[in-house]
Amino acid sequence: MKLSTAELFVFDFDGTLAPNLDLPEMRRRVIALTRAQGVPAAHFAHLYMVEIITAAGAWLASTESSPGSVQHAERAEAYQSQAHQLIEDFELDAAAGMEVFPKTREVLGGLKQADKRTSIVTRNCEQAVRQVFPDVDDYCDLLLARDNVEFLKPDPRHLQCALTHLEGTPQRSVMIGDGRMDMQVGRTLGLTCVGVLSGSSDAPALTAAGAHFIVENIAELAAHL
Repeated sequence: MKLSTAELFVFDFDGTLAPNLDLPEMRRRVIALTRAQGVPAAHFAHLYMVEIITAAGAWLASTESSPGSVQHAERAEAYQSQAHQLIEDFELDAAAGMEVFPKTREVLGGLKQADKRTSIVTRNCEQAVRQVFPDVDDYCDLLLARDNVEFLKPDPRHLQCALTHLEGTPQRSVMIGDGRMDMQVGRTLGLTCVGVLSGSSDAPALTAAGAHFIVENIAELAAHL
């Protein structure tokens, strides 16, 4: 599909419309907190950050974590609260000194003028996105951040939520992102996938994950619209 014929454009945020967070450092902090609770690495090492917290919380709530104890639920709840707060604090600290890429508003504004629908689908919290992009509602029809949805990428229901709300069809929708996850979830639902090189992945990785084509950054995307 030519991008000029698309009706709905779904964007990732970090690395796509704004600079990337230091995700490796955030992950290190979450893992350090999780290890300090005695959770075996086998239960979380292969997971994304939010999923680490869910899996570790489930283990802490189980009798396996502390046989004979009756305080499993309280321990799990305390850990999960602390871990989620760690992630949110990290995001907000990073957002305090960050702005969207220079061409982000121009590209999104051009899509709006062309009567195209747009959505941001991100694993970030809403407050951090709005701190970096305070006028996001002027440029984007729908923001689906971590605290707006029940399921997060790579679960395709995160992306499907955008299609449902904005009445988009996969055949006329585009997923734009800097991560392999974005390409994979877009492909799962049958969207045209555009990888951008302004974030976490290089061209071979994005292509292998399913990108139909690659652009250097959000500014270069405008040439294909």
